[in-house]
Amino acid sequence: MKLTEKFNKRKSEPDKKKHIRKGINKKALKNGSYSVIISVVFVVIVVVVNLIVDALPTTYTELDVSDQQLFSIGDQTKDFLKDLDKDVTIYQIAESGSEDEVISKLLKKYEEESDHIKVEQKDPVVNPKFTSEYTDDEVSSNSLIVVCGDRSKVVDYGNIYESSIDYNTYSYTTSGFDGEGQITSAISYVTSENLPVLYTLDGHGEKALDSTLQEDIEKANIEIKSLNLLTEETVPEDADCLMINSPSSDITEDEKDAIIEYLENGGKAMIFSDYTEEPMDNFDAVLENYGVERVDGIVLEGDTQHYAMQMPYYLVPTVNSTDAISDFASQGYYVLAPYAQGIRKLDNVRDTLTVESLLTTSDSAYSKVNVNDNTLEKTEEDIEGPFDLGVSITEDVGDDKTTQIVYYSTSNLMDSQINQMVAGGNEQMITESLNWMCSTDDTSTISIPSKSLEVSYLTLTAYDVSFWKICVMGLIPGVFLVVGFGVWLKRRKA
Repeated sequence: MKLTEKFNKRKSEPDKKKHIRKGINKKALKNGSYSVIISVVFVVIVVVVNLIVDALPTTYTELDVSDQQLFSIGDQTKDFLKDLDKDVTIYQIAESGSEDEVISKLLKKYEEESDHIKVEQKDPVVNPKFTSEYTDDEVSSNSLIVVCGDRSKVVDYGNIYESSIDYNTYSYTTSGFDGEGQITSAISYVTSENLPVLYTLDGHGEKALDSTLQEDIEKANIEIKSLNLLTEETVPEDADCLMINSPSSDITEDEKDAIIEYLENGGKAMIFSDYTEEPMDNFDAVLENYGVERVDGIVLEGDTQHYAMQMPYYLVPTVNSTDAISDFASQGYYVLAPYAQGIRKLDNVRDTLTVESLLTTSDSAYSKVNVNDNTLEKTEEDIEGPFDLGVSITEDVGDDKTTQIVYYSTSNLMDSQINQMVAGGNEQMITESLNWMCSTDDTSTISIPSKSLEVSYLTLTAYDVSFWKICVMGLIPGVFLVVGFGVWLKRRKA
């Protein structure tokens, strides 16, 4: 009996192992099928997600991590494109495979921002006669042609990238990228029928326009013409704005009357002045007719948070948000105003005038009447502040006309080196206030500053300099001394 049981047991063992192997094979097949199905589903999901992401605008799929935001467009351009109601085509002239990647990505942002923008690439090898439809000049590679109806403008590649020369090595380096500024300017040009004209008053030793500011004005598609009122006698009818840039001698009484007549008929004016010991009765009469006067002397600041470079006449005024510079004021830039005079509002002015402060000093400011004084300390003859350093003036003169004036009491605001010290703040403020006056329902003036590829200046007020000196030379070493003494004392007791 025992031998039979052993035989039967041995006989059943192979069948049992076969049954176990069959079960394992079924389980493995089942698990393998699940793995294949999951893998297929995962691949399908990845493909679908990639297709969806590829269809999304690059605004949501690509981050501009460049320091200068080269691939991005600013709020000014976005607002401009939202109001665009005409179809514009931008042609990038470049051989296939040699496109400038930065420009191509930037153009894609424009195309995504507005349904009225269309971007096309034109290969000059394939279409050798294409550019001749818009210009007789030779068009360099990666230049752009912006077209709207019958109007067109060529944006040369050399104007998109700015260069500067290193006089130590006599080599050129790329110093700025003006892609957004040039493209937005070109779109504004081809979609505007009537471009504004800016007349600059001449004949009184006025300062020449700084080259950077002149480029900004031209980029805003504002035509610049000179005006001699001694020969013209009146401001031309096509003048959209008159610029009086810090005359060193007084205007004549006839010129004064011509300027006031122009302004009283809804004219616009941007005025700069500088301290001078020359009598300026007629120039001052124009300002007084619009409710403001110059304070004698040069303004010095008593508050260390309102001047820079340890010089109390390098003023860092408070920027006030008004219609003239509202966008600029919201961006938090500094303004640097060296050797400025104070501006005071007159009490007895007509009710139709509105005078708003653009730039103001602190309450501690004072005007140094004797500019040849050896001391910067306040004396009895000095005039107490606060003062305005910039104002905007508006007056409704009827017939849907409004007089607009922007007055700054120092032309040093336009100096390129001063502007660099505040990372382009002065430049942006001036161009925005000029655009405020020149923009109309038919014409939109917009000037986007170039994006610098060079080292930016860090603006520190005298207060900031003193604070960091105390921290670096006193506070931080003091903390280390206290901590070190505590460690030494603890170890000694141990």
